[in-house]
Amino acid sequence: MTTVAVIGLGIMGGPMAANLLKADYDVVGYNRSRQKVDQLVAAGGRGAADVAEAVRDADVVLTMLPDSPDVEAVVLGEGGILEAAKPGTLLIDASTIRPDVSVRLAEAAGARGIRAVDAPVSGGEVGAIEGTLSIMVGGDADDVAAARPVLEAVGSTIVHVGPAGSGQTVKAANQLIVAGTIELVAEALVFLEAHGVDTQAAVEVLAGGLAGNRILDRKAAGMIAREFRPGFRVDLHHKDLGIVTSAAREAGVAIPVGALVAQLMGALRAEGHGSLDHSALLLLVEQLSGRSTS
Repeated sequence: MTTVAVIGLGIMGGPMAANLLKADYDVVGYNRSRQKVDQLVAAGGRGAADVAEAVRDADVVLTMLPDSPDVEAVVLGEGGILEAAKPGTLLIDASTIRPDVSVRLAEAAGARGIRAVDAPVSGGEVGAIEGTLSIMVGGDADDVAAARPVLEAVGSTIVHVGPAGSGQTVKAANQLIVAGTIELVAEALVFLEAHGVDTQAAVEVLAGGLAGNRILDRKAAGMIAREFRPGFRVDLHHKDLGIVTSAAREAGVAIPVGALVAQLMGALRAEGHGSLDHSALLLLVEQLSGRSTS
């Protein structure tokens, strides 16, 4: 049985570990919060006291962590993955981090005889729970092929998009599109409400036409009800848009709409809403429109 160590058992990593268990992998998990580890153990997995214990005997290590510094610390730090994992281990980083960091981590891993691919995911908490994530994978073709069976246990669309770092570049583009779409849906809903239109009926017909999109399908109902339980937190999307704007600047690419949405996401976070779902951009549109009820 293949042993998969999952480092990071939060909103995304926890369900992904659960789906690996359902696919009959031997799953050992580590998380800074012990409660998440206990939940994995209760589901049939194994827990580890630290990163080194989790990865020492693993065939595959999957990381799902918040930001570039977190991944660097877990991979490169004392007692980290490169120090503790055995040669030949396959490292799959499903976190969303800077492309240049992914390239550097892959190089460091290769120097230690560890294969590394960057495999950020899209689909949010629902996709993680249902095992239907879209996964954009960067790395050597043979390493990506080796990772595919593990990725197929947690996702339904797995595409090799290029060498190391390419997965993160595609994920940055994904986050640009998602943020822009959420903002436009938020503006549309506030616009509809201002005119007294039945927003649920409006969403139904909009979703069936050219304006149809996943944000309308998955987020509109919560936005209308002003329910912003985090499937993907504002804090994290703010971080991701920082990656997008930085990478665009380095490439000399103009992203005027993306830059504006990044500012709006930052403003929403500054208002104290960083722990809410990113669909809470609706609150900022309401505030700018003078229609805020808070």
